[in-house]
Amino acid sequence: MTALALFIDAGVHLSLAPGYQNAQPGTVSQGTLFLLEATVALVAGAYVLVRGSRTAYAVALVVALSAFAAVVLYAYVDIPAIGPIPAMYDPVWFFSKILSAVAEGAGALLALAGVVRAGRRTHDAGAGRGARRRRR
Repeated sequence: MTALALFIDAGVHLSLAPGYQNAQPGTVSQGTLFLLEATVALVAGAYVLVRGSRTAYAVALVVALSAFAAVVLYAYVDIPAIGPIPAMYDPVWFFSKILSAVAEGAGALLALAGVVRAGRRTHDAGAGRGARRRRR
């Protein structure tokens, strides 16, 4: 489910990127940032699917939570351009933005659950090995 949330996030950003490609000289376009977010979300989602490890879920958590924080922050706070990063204030909540935010928020929660679950699985497996060694 974590990977699915990241793939939805990536799909939304890929579909929106072409409409946000205009940029001031010397800055990065918002569309380029969307393409970067989509790529990172795809890689993190694939990493979760392939490995399912605590590290994979931690990467997914960072990606999803940072994307969720960015969309919420830029919806409610008019942050000026910072270096090459453009001002991206957009207070309007349209369907694709809502879908992306929900996927990012859910992905962050699911990734957090994955980190906890994978940590317990590793801890339980380690306890089992240690218990067997003591019996010998």
